[in-house]
Amino acid sequence: MPNISLKGRNMPESPIRKLVPFADEAKKKGRIVYHLNIGQPDIKTPDNVMDKIRNIDLKVIEYSHSAGILSYRKKLVEYYNSVGIEGLTSDDIIVTTGGSEAIIFAILTCLDPGDEIITPEPFYANYNGFANLSGAVIKPITSSIANGFALPAVSEFEKCITPKTKAILICNPNNPTGYLYSKEELETLKEIVKKHDLYLFSDEVYREFCYDGAEHFSALNLKGIEENVVMLDSVSKRYSACGVRIGCVISRNKELMSAILKFGQARLSPPTFGQIASEEAINTPKEYFEEVLEEYVKRRDIVVKAINNMEGCFCPNPKGAFYAVAKLPIDNSDKFCKWLLEDFEYNNQTVMLAPATGFYSTKGLGKDEVRISYVLNEESLINSMKCLEEAIKVYPGKTN
Repeated sequence: MPNISLKGRNMPESPIRKLVPFADEAKKKGRIVYHLNIGQPDIKTPDNVMDKIRNIDLKVIEYSHSAGILSYRKKLVEYYNSVGIEGLTSDDIIVTTGGSEAIIFAILTCLDPGDEIITPEPFYANYNGFANLSGAVIKPITSSIANGFALPAVSEFEKCITPKTKAILICNPNNPTGYLYSKEELETLKEIVKKHDLYLFSDEVYREFCYDGAEHFSALNLKGIEENVVMLDSVSKRYSACGVRIGCVISRNKELMSAILKFGQARLSPPTFGQIASEEAINTPKEYFEEVLEEYVKRRDIVVKAINNMEGCFCPNPKGAFYAVAKLPIDNSDKFCKWLLEDFEYNNQTVMLAPATGFYSTKGLGKDEVRISYVLNEESLINSMKCLEEAIKVYPGKTN
């Protein structure tokens, strides 16, 4: 039997999805499983988007332009103008099959095998997989739960920079921590990028979800590194439309965008129906986002307050996205999350969490942390937090 490739062997397993078989078994036993492991919102997709999908009237489902439907790209320019990102043209945007493809295209275009990407950890687990596809290497800089996972000091970045360093990658607001990088922190990154002539990949898919009066500042608005910035975006979370699989990659670097387009041509085109739905999504009324934001603040507050009231537990207050990383009195988060599904139940309920180990690249980190996606309704979150509290009390590997 032939061997599978080294890349195939090294492709990391998803910390978010690897426990699905255990959740399935728990459900077969009749247990209610609260899914706080994955960023799949239960928020309703906007009505105008669903109406557009239902009323699509095409005689032929054609390929689109490899960069995406022109009318959609023009509409995206209008959207970015509306959120303070001005001066873009449709040529600065390439539509992708989800935000994942945007990240893959950016890495493939900007880095050669062995080149390095610096990113604060914990980070979105699939960054490791995307880097593996290209042969690039993730170089983590550890941020701390003690200060809410703020951007590490410049000195930590400088320690990591080698002749192989080609890019810095951030997610803002952050998945998995919910941390929102400030304008000042991004200006700090700008100086590092400028000094070492690096790419700055900025994953901004959670832009709309900023809380407590905080405002999002896009890396595309950093002055003096316009040729270095590559912004990655998606409609999945913004419009609660994960299944349409539409994202985009944006840069003012013309040479870079020409190269990315060649990867786009190789996969022919992004999904037609998804682009039609996404173009309509830009017409979503402002009230929709106001209601969604209010709902997520309520959900966040339920989770953060509940965890911080549990003995031996700590959870920083996220300023964005819909994730939180919590520190728990447990010996091993992988073991704990599996135990929750296999051996624990409270009133015939249990909770599914994501072990934080999968969001760190440095071995040994995240063993007493979990990521929580507060994407369920208030009642489900209250019930799930009660389950978690009771679970910690009886967990065999409790540490205090």
